[in-house]
Amino acid sequence: MSTADTTAAAAIDDPNVSSTKRITSVRRTAWDEPTGARLAMRYGLLVVITLLVLFPVYTTVLGAFTPSNRVLENRLLPGELTFDVVRNAWTEGRLGRYLANSAVVALVVTLFQLVTSMLSGYAFAHLRFPARNGVFYLFLATLLVPFEATVVVNLDTVQWLGDESSIFGGLNSLQGLAMPFLATAVGTFLVRQALLDLPRDLIDASRLDGLGHLGFIRRVAMPLVRPTLGALALFSFLSTWNQYLWPRLVISDADQHTVQSGLRLLSRSALDEPNLVMAGTVIAALPILVALVLFQRQLVRGLTAGAVKG
Repeated sequence: MSTADTTAAAAIDDPNVSSTKRITSVRRTAWDEPTGARLAMRYGLLVVITLLVLFPVYTTVLGAFTPSNRVLENRLLPGELTFDVVRNAWTEGRLGRYLANSAVVALVVTLFQLVTSMLSGYAFAHLRFPARNGVFYLFLATLLVPFEATVVVNLDTVQWLGDESSIFGGLNSLQGLAMPFLATAVGTFLVRQALLDLPRDLIDASRLDGLGHLGFIRRVAMPLVRPTLGALALFSFLSTWNQYLWPRLVISDADQHTVQSGLRLLSRSALDEPNLVMAGTVIAALPILVALVLFQRQLVRGLTAGAVKG
């Protein structure tokens, strides 16, 4: 046992030490507040992990602003920089159109997932119907099935719906890109767990005030589970924005590509200019960075909701 641990244990056993000092002694242990070599090792490990995570990002950003004749020189420090590479990637890759397509699909999927998750989560949390738990567990079992195992069925469904009615879009449409992802079991699970923490008295009080189920969801439940909805919205937006396989299968029209498939087209047309792809990657990552900055507080609150009781 270290000296700090011995001191903390002695402070706890001493009846003359106040409760405040006991708590302080327990908190100030060598594990919680390392000093010397242990502190240096901790910060050294954090620095190494940070460098490993940020180095690919740094090289990509550096290559996005490096001229084509110097991009393969493997420089770690910035040399000659130019904004023409980003401008060329924007025009040659048609990234403006593809960013708009990705934004529309991501926003539609996010909105529908919030609505469907809120309704289904409330039903599984507070409504009473036969085999409710069994249906919920069956609903969660869909998470065990990878998307690649259902992609053929989803593709046939989207194609069939497009043949039957144009409102569903079908292939080569933004509706077809969004349709298989309008509901998610993960969102239902997160919202249900958040709604289970709400006291039953709130529902009874809302009934006395004349609120039905939809009124309770809109006026009471949604404001109380806003952190969870914010985290779900961010996850939904990021997962939809970064999709690659599904747009490759559904879209063949050049005007309907998303930004991820657009980057693939840019890489095929610029084999001798890898910095164009780097510049396109930086442009495609900017909306994700903005979303993380704007919703980081909701993300942290949603992930830690219910972690502390009392």
